[in-house]
Amino acid sequence: MLRAILTAGAVLAALLAPASAHARETGQGVPPLTDRHGRVLTLRGWNIEDKTHRGDEALSGITERHLRDLRAQGFGFARLLVFWDDLEPRPGQYSRGYLRKIERVLDWAHRHDVQVVIDAHQDVFGPAFGHRGIPEWATRADGLPFTPHPDDWFAEYFEPAVQRAFTHLYEDADLRRAQSAMWRTLAARFARHPAVFGYDLINEPMGEQRPGEDLPSAARRIERDQLTPMYNRLADAVRSADRDAWVFVEPTPIVGEGVPTGLGRVDDPRVVYAPHFYNTAMEAGADYDPGSGWIEAYERAVTAYPKRYRVPVVVGEWGPLNNALPNMRRFYRDAMASLGRYASGWAGYVWCYGGGYCAVDAAGAFRTNKELTAEPYAQAVAGTVRSAGYDPGAGVYRLAYRAASHGSRTTVLSLPPGTWRITADGGAGVVRRAAGRAWVPAAPGSDVTVTVTRG
Repeated sequence: MLRAILTAGAVLAALLAPASAHARETGQGVPPLTDRHGRVLTLRGWNIEDKTHRGDEALSGITERHLRDLRAQGFGFARLLVFWDDLEPRPGQYSRGYLRKIERVLDWAHRHDVQVVIDAHQDVFGPAFGHRGIPEWATRADGLPFTPHPDDWFAEYFEPAVQRAFTHLYEDADLRRAQSAMWRTLAARFARHPAVFGYDLINEPMGEQRPGEDLPSAARRIERDQLTPMYNRLADAVRSADRDAWVFVEPTPIVGEGVPTGLGRVDDPRVVYAPHFYNTAMEAGADYDPGSGWIEAYERAVTAYPKRYRVPVVVGEWGPLNNALPNMRRFYRDAMASLGRYASGWAGYVWCYGGGYCAVDAAGAFRTNKELTAEPYAQAVAGTVRSAGYDPGAGVYRLAYRAASHGSRTTVLSLPPGTWRITADGGAGVVRRAAGRAWVPAAPGSDVTVTVTRG
C-alpha cells in the first residue's frame, strides 16, 4: 500500500514540476487576515499536542513551559490538538475534566500572550484503528478489513474500513448531529476565553476512494460533496455559541502534492483556509529537491481557493521529519519565502522537546535548521500593508504601510531573541519595546516604513 501511495505522489509531482520551472505565482490577491479593528494580522507559531495520554492523564504532556518557551522565541500562535474521543467518551456524555484541562492550557497561553486555534484532531479516524480522534462509538466500518501499517501509519488511511468510516461520518444523520453537538460544546465553553482565536473543524479529513478513481479526482469529489456541507454544518454549530472566533477549514492532505482543492464556499463571514504543507517524498525520508518545483506547484495550487472565495490562508502544519539532511537549510529558506508571499500565518509541527518532528531539543534549543523559522514579523499592522519581508542573509526586516485613518493606530512587531535595532520613518511616533515585542504608533493616514536590523 505504501508503495502505491508514494508512486501516486511521485507521478503527480513529476507531472506538476515542468510548469514551475518557467513561472512562479507570487500569491498576491489572497486576502489578509484582519481583526475587528481592521488591523492586518500575522500568526506564526507551532502545534502543541499530547497524543500519548488520555482519560485522566489527557493533555498532561503539555506544560506551561511549552507556551512560555514558544513566546520567548518570538511566536505568538499555537494550534492546540484536542480529541473528540477524550471529550465525549460515551454518546452525549462530555468530560468536564477534559474541558478543564483544555482551559488550563488556554490560561497558560493567555498568560504568555499566545493566541490559540483549537484543532479537532484525528489521525486515521480514531481509536477504532489504534489512533486518536473520532470516538469508537462513532466509528462504522461495515465489517470491511483493516490492516495496520506500523512502518507507515499514513497508509492506514487507505484501508477499506477507515475509508468507510469517513463516509459514515459525512453521511449518517446521527453522526452529523453528534459532531455538531461536540463543536457546540467546545464553542460554548471557550467562546469568551481571551486566548481563543478560532477553531479548526477537523484535522486532515480523508474519505472513500471509488473503484477506478484516481487520488486527485477522489480528493476533489470528497471536498466538494462531503467536506463542504460538513464545514457549513459545523460552522453553524460554532456560531450558535461563538459569534466572533474564526473557523478554520482544511482540504484533504492531497493538496500537498500541488492539487487544487475541490472545496466549495463555506457560508460564514470569518473563514480561514488552513491547508497543510507536506511533501510525500520528504515525509518518506527523502531530502528536499530544490529543482523539483514542488514549492512552486504547491503555492499555485493552495492560493486558488482563497482567491476565488476571498478568504485568508493560515497553514496549519508544516515541517519535515528529518530536517538535518543536506538540502534542508535551503528548504527552510524557500519555504519561509513562499509562506510569506501568500499566508497570513502558519503553525509548524510540532513544539516538543526531543527528536523527530520536535522543534527544540530537551534543553529548549532549536534543532538543526528549525531556528530559521524564528524571524521578525508584524503581528498586527494598523493600516494597509504595502510590502513586508525579511532578508535572512542581511538580517533585515522591512515593513511599509499606510497607517489607518481611524481605529487602532499602533502596529505590533514580534522579535526573536537577539539584538535588534528598530527604525521607523514617515509618520511613525516613538517606538516602545518590551519582552520581544515592539509597538509603533503612527499619525493617521501617514506612510510608514519600519526597519528591523539584526545586531
